[in-house]
Amino acid sequence: MDRLDRILTSLGYGSRKEVQNLIKNGHVAVCGVVSKDVKQKVNHADITIDGEPLDPQTLIIVLYKPMHYVCSHDDAGRLIYSILPPRWQRRNPKISTIGRLDSDTTGVILLTDDGALNHALTSPRKHITKVYEVTLASPLQGVEAEIFSSGTLMLRGDDKPCMSAKLTMIDPYNATVELTEGRYHQVKRMFAAVGNKVVKLHRKQFANIEIGDLQEGQYKIIRKEDILF
Repeated sequence: MDRLDRILTSLGYGSRKEVQNLIKNGHVAVCGVVSKDVKQKVNHADITIDGEPLDPQTLIIVLYKPMHYVCSHDDAGRLIYSILPPRWQRRNPKISTIGRLDSDTTGVILLTDDGALNHALTSPRKHITKVYEVTLASPLQGVEAEIFSSGTLMLRGDDKPCMSAKLTMIDPYNATVELTEGRYHQVKRMFAAVGNKVVKLHRKQFANIEIGDLQEGQYKIIRKEDILF
């Protein structure tokens, strides 16, 4: 249990003063009874605002990242968090992306304010599967799948080879790549290492989570139990 005003502030419903005004003006109920006591100790599940239940205590979001959005809280430009409702952007702790996608990469990305879950899903020891759809500048030569799966491919600047990755050719210029690492610009660097260039990159899957019927810029809330890892 926690103070009513503290719960609402942490969930982004307003500043401490704004939340206290919301409570004092009769918008908040506890177990169906309007409460104007900002210090009342309550459970999250018992609170409603104007008859509506609160947002989940912990948010896990699947978002279809559009092109030219940045996965950062600090960089200039179009931040991925600007797609989310303003209330979610004010949550404390903050919502953060689970890993990152480059500005010019589209596809599935997860966001959460659960720090332990974020750490678990980005830990190299978990070997979380990521599946990418790749469009290339030059045609595949036919040897890339063997090289990627060998576990011996070295990337410039790295001191150990990439783990085995699965490349599936769709046509000479398009392929899918399934990997379990998350190195910086990894897919682009892997193709650069075999003399090719990625011109379009889309993440189709993270762990078992796919885009589904989401359109670019759309998102949905999922449960921790929905993620298999």
